Amino acid sequence: MPPERRILFVHAHPDDETIGTGATMARYAAEGAHVCLVTCTLGEEGEVIPPELRHLAADREDRLGEYRAGELARACAALGVADHRFLGGAGRWRDSGMMGAPTNEDPDCFWQADVDLAAAELAGIVREVCPQVIVTYDDNGYYGHPDHIQAHRVAWRAFEKAGDPSFGEGEPWTPSRFYATAMPLSLLEGAVDSGPFARVKSVEDFGFGVPDEQITTRVEAGGHLDAKLAALRAHRTQIMVNGGHFALSNNVGHPVYPAEYYTRLAGDPGPLDAEGRETGLFG
Repeated sequence: MPPERRILFVHAHPDDETIGTGATMARYAAEGAHVCLVTCTLGEEGEVIPPELRHLAADREDRLGEYRAGELARACAALGVADHRFLGGAGRWRDSGMMGAPTNEDPDCFWQADVDLAAAELAGIVREVCPQVIVTYDDNGYYGHPDHIQAHRVAWRAFEKAGDPSFGEGEPWTPSRFYATAMPLSLLEGAVDSGPFARVKSVEDFGFGVPDEQITTRVEAGGHLDAKLAALRAHRTQIMVNGGHFALSNNVGHPVYPAEYYTRLAGDPGPLDAEGRETGLFG
């Protein structure tokens, strides 16, 4: 008998799943839910941190993408996630690079993908997995990356259309809830000028975060921080880990928090805590 709880995470690049939702994924996997991860690109435009691996970033055959796919497999193993797919197959859409980069114009990049075509691919996975919940980014892609924005558009279209028999193939299925990852500004305030990596002087310097009132859901996952840290370490081309903090190529430190936060964009609210926030994604 399939698990009663099924959840689908849609992320742009290898490592995004761990940074934003790793502890949540590990928690639900440990609780016996079917956790499915869909990654939209191989992350070919990522900046490589270890000097001994920087040759991968300059490789014209995109060996960085292949290498990052291996890192993603190791991260999924650390999180206990057994069901991972690349949207449309590995390499179907290429990493678009940061907003405004020339790579945004590559016709094969995800930013240039036809939303309906990509959503039809995702709807096929939705109909196979039959998740009650879809998780991705908000319409700003959490921090404005074009592939994150596109992941939101594609996931939202699939959420709307997976129950429509005329859209794509497979038996229709309508998920009941849709969430975007979020970081409350009050939590970021506590991370200002702290930690073993480079320190920012203000919340604005982080470049992401939303007002606390936009946070609808707090998923407590403190018991799964070791799994998240192990998954972060698996992404060594992109991430440095020091104790309970991590940093990307800009060397700005971020704490690994015992909870992960979300904004519910569709679906009825579930049970609320004393602060008026949901305590889980399944309701």
